[in-house]
Amino acid sequence: MGIISKAEAQAILKKALSFSKADECEVSLTGTEGGNIRYARNAVSTAGDISTMGLAISSTFGKKTGSATINEFDDASLEKVVRRSEELAQLAPPNPEYVSIEGPKTFPESITYNKTTAAVNPDIRAEAVRKSLEIAKASNLEAAGFLENSTTFRAIMNSKGLFAYNTDTDVAFSVTTRNQAGTGSGYVSETFNDITKLDTLALTKVAAQKAIGSAGAKALEPGKYTVILEPLAAADMLSNMVRGFDARSAEEGRSFMSKKGGGTRLGEQLFNEQVTIYSDPFNVDLPSPTWNSDGIPQEKVTWVEKGVVKNLSYSRYWAQQKNVKPVPGANRVIMEGGTASLEDLIKSTERGILVTRFWYIRSVDPQTLLLTGLTRDGTFYIENGKIMYPVKNFRFNESPIIMLNNVEALGKPQRSGSMIVPPMKIRDFTFSSLSDAV
Repeated sequence: MGIISKAEAQAILKKALSFSKADECEVSLTGTEGGNIRYARNAVSTAGDISTMGLAISSTFGKKTGSATINEFDDASLEKVVRRSEELAQLAPPNPEYVSIEGPKTFPESITYNKTTAAVNPDIRAEAVRKSLEIAKASNLEAAGFLENSTTFRAIMNSKGLFAYNTDTDVAFSVTTRNQAGTGSGYVSETFNDITKLDTLALTKVAAQKAIGSAGAKALEPGKYTVILEPLAAADMLSNMVRGFDARSAEEGRSFMSKKGGGTRLGEQLFNEQVTIYSDPFNVDLPSPTWNSDGIPQEKVTWVEKGVVKNLSYSRYWAQQKNVKPVPGANRVIMEGGTASLEDLIKSTERGILVTRFWYIRSVDPQTLLLTGLTRDGTFYIENGKIMYPVKNFRFNESPIIMLNNVEALGKPQRSGSMIVPPMKIRDFTFSSLSDAV
C-alpha cells in the first residue's frame, strides 16, 4: 500500500480533517515503494523491497500546535490520531512564530515521475549489480556497493482548503572498489530520476580505474594547489553553501551572507563571473515537486547570476515579518558550466591535483563558510596536462566562497546527488596536511 492515487489520498485526508476540532489543522500523507541491493567483497549481502505509508497531522489552537503520526487508515484510527494531536496541542507552549496555514492553490503538474523507474523489480536490480561485480572481479578488485530505487508520493491538505499531490521516482547507485592490498581505492556515485540513464558497468569501470591507478600513492607537501574537482567533489563543497542563501540567518548576522554592521550581501558580487546557480523544478535531469511541505509553490529561482547573489529564501514567518513573498529554500540546484570535458580540464593544467571526492566535511566557521575535510578514493598529481601518479590524500581547509572566486574554468555540468554541477578547475585551493587513508 505504499503508493495510492490522488483520489485515494484525497479521500483519506478529507476523512482525517472531518474529525478535527482545532482552530487550524494540517494533514500529510506519504508513501514509498522500492527496493535495494547491498553488496560487499564481491558478493550480495542484503536485498529487499519496501512498501510503507504514513499519515502525520498537526492541530493548532491559537498558537499552540501538537503533532501525531499513524500508519493505520480506518476511521477509528484516523479519529484517534486527530484526538492525540489535539491533546498534545493543549499541552504545548504557544509558538510566537506560528503563521496561519495557507489557503487553496493550484500547482502545475511536476515531471518527477518516470514510469520506467517505477517499474524496476528485483531482476532489474540484480542484473545491474551483476554488471558491476563483473568489472570488479575481472579487475581483481573487491567491490562494495549499494543500488536503491524508489517511487514515492506525498499529499497534503489543510482546513483552509489547500490540497496538493505529487509522485516521484529516483534510483541511486554507489560503489567503492579496492585492490587486494587495500592500498588503492576508487568510488563513484550517481542518482537519476530515469533509470535508463544509469549504467552500472560503465560507472564501475571508472571506479576500478581509480582503484588500480591510486595504488602506490606518493606524498606531496601540503599547500595551495590548482585543483580539478570532479562533480562529486564540487557538489560536496557546494551543498554546504547553498543552504546559506537564507534571508533570516543573513539578516541576523549568522551566515556568510551577513553584511558587517547589519543587512545582507544580496546584490553583491561574491563569486567569479562564471558562476551562475539556480533551481528549477522542471529541469529534466533534476526535477522536483512544484510545491513544498508548507504548500508554497516551488518556482524557478536564480540564486547567483554571473557571480552576483540575486535572491535569498524566506520562510513563511520571516516573509511575514519583512512583508515579502515566501521563497522556499534552494534544496535542488543547478550550477551552469561550459562544454569542456574533465579530460579537457586536465589537459589545460600545467601543475595541479585531481580530486575524486571529499569526505567527512565539517564546518570550521559558518560566517566565512570555512570547511575542513579529506580527499578520498583517488587523488592524482597532474603535470603538463597529464595525470602523472597518485598522491596521498590531503586534509583541506577551504571555503566554497573563496573557491568560487578562484574559478579558472568550468566543464560540462552533470547530476551529482541533489545537484547538477560542472567539474571545476580552481586555483590556490588549500591543503593543510596529509592523510594516510585511501
